[in-house]
Amino acid sequence: MAELTTKYLGLTLKNPIIIGASGLSDSLDNICELEKNGAGAVVLKSLFEEQIILEADASRKNALNDGMIYMQKSESMDYLDLHIKEDTVNDYIKLIKESKQAVHIPIIASVNCVSGSEWISFAKQIEKAGADALELNIALLAADNKSGEEREKIYFNIIEKVRKEVKIPVAIKIGPYFSNLSNFIHKLSDTGVSGIVLFNRFYNPDFDIDTLTEKSANTFSCPFEYSNALRWVALMSGNVKTDLCASSGIHEGSSVIKQLLAGAKSVQIVSTLYKHGLDQLPKITSELEEWMDKMGYNYIDQFRGKMSQRESKNPEVYERIQFMKYFSDFR
Repeated sequence: MAELTTKYLGLTLKNPIIIGASGLSDSLDNICELEKNGAGAVVLKSLFEEQIILEADASRKNALNDGMIYMQKSESMDYLDLHIKEDTVNDYIKLIKESKQAVHIPIIASVNCVSGSEWISFAKQIEKAGADALELNIALLAADNKSGEEREKIYFNIIEKVRKEVKIPVAIKIGPYFSNLSNFIHKLSDTGVSGIVLFNRFYNPDFDIDTLTEKSANTFSCPFEYSNALRWVALMSGNVKTDLCASSGIHEGSSVIKQLLAGAKSVQIVSTLYKHGLDQLPKITSELEEWMDKMGYNYIDQFRGKMSQRESKNPEVYERIQFMKYFSDFR
């Protein structure tokens, strides 16, 4: 029988399948069910920096409108600001503590952040609550006039501040939209983070042409989307100092196997569980076990990275961006 145990962020996982930050991991009951169905680890639903700030701002405005606070810069305002932010974080801390008591798999906290602002101070509380690691989902869309260098500095600023606050492993989840992605991943690796998750799947807008309103497009990923992460995991594997975790479009055992062959230490899944239910989890692990048995592999490390660019006999295929002979008959 194949052994699926793996290491990610210095943590021992019973298998490489991690449940990504989502509504699937927002309650103790859900987390217990995920463990029961075979999850290797769970990333808690993200604590949003913007949510903390917006809730505090809304409460301040209500207090001012109701005459509860008379001066915008009073001590009362400072107290209210801190109180609201701490309430939001306290619920998250409670979930971490309860989860650590109830399950045996690693619990990875997640913060969706856009700046290195005062939310950083809460990272220490997350660590004290018992989180095994912290994933920073840094979501910056290049829709303004900031240069790539300016935007990258925000990432490095956040990482530097968080790593000063905590000793638990820190992973960075990024999107694919960088002018020089390879160079940026190397720079992230040099910061001392323990892992990089490739890739964040951003919200995309769509239009309802009957009501002329905005709506969400493609809430869930599609199976074919795994290939972008596959390319970059294969390109970076063995060339950076940090663990790589593949994310987005991973719906079945075969795509998990491919990411491991590319060099991933772990994978994150979400959409396939929303689409097919938690029964999909044991199906995926069974597919991985069966393939390993068929191929004669006893451990994941025997084939991990076997098809990365570094190990490939045809390395240029990973850098090809145009279709060639394969589609030459299609006009």
